[in-house]
Amino acid sequence: MTHTLLQVQTFADTSSADAPTEKTLSIIELVTSGGTGGMIIMSVLFVLSIIAVYIFIERFNAIKRANKVDGNFINHIKDHVTNGKLEAATALCQSQDTPVARMIEKGITRIGKPLKDISAAIENTGKLEVSKMEKNLATLATIAGAAPMIGFLGTVIGMILAFHDMAAAGGQINIEMLAEGIYVAMTTTVAGLAVGIIAYVGYNWLVSRVDKVVYKMEFNATEFMDLLNEPS
Repeated sequence: MTHTLLQVQTFADTSSADAPTEKTLSIIELVTSGGTGGMIIMSVLFVLSIIAVYIFIERFNAIKRANKVDGNFINHIKDHVTNGKLEAATALCQSQDTPVARMIEKGITRIGKPLKDISAAIENTGKLEVSKMEKNLATLATIAGAAPMIGFLGTVIGMILAFHDMAAAGGQINIEMLAEGIYVAMTTTVAGLAVGIIAYVGYNWLVSRVDKVVYKMEFNATEFMDLLNEPS
């Protein structure tokens, strides 16, 4: 009986020793375990992510300010222009730091000239304002496209190194070493996709916000030109 219990206990100890242990890996270890090449790729992706976040926040605040247009702004402008108070209309435009106000101000300064010239001046000012709002958006779009490719480049480099280790090992191929090299290499693709997706979503969201501001600019410019086209 005692011998049987000892056998059971010995079997249990052996099973516990042979049981696979779960190996966890922190994010820092995952980043640094990719070797020099992997760390360089991850550093580049980290810098790109910081740039993308900075551009998004900076453009978000700029577009938000540009979108703050007083609903009665164009009505006040109409009243001033109709009553011949061009200086008051100009002062009202200068008191508001928005693309719409700057467009209308340019049109007011051209009153007295042919309507074609006034329209061209407003249109040119509008294009300049849109260009200001779209500042650095091209960079954000570039990051959205380049980050996944950079991450994939890191993965390809890691896979090459992993297979190089296999070739160097000859017949002594360590499957555990190969698996570790592969999943470490794949982390650059994950990081690149994460940065690219965030930049892509942020870019498209900012573009949609710019389009809304452009719509307001076109609406107010049309209202202003309609005012000048009215028979006196």
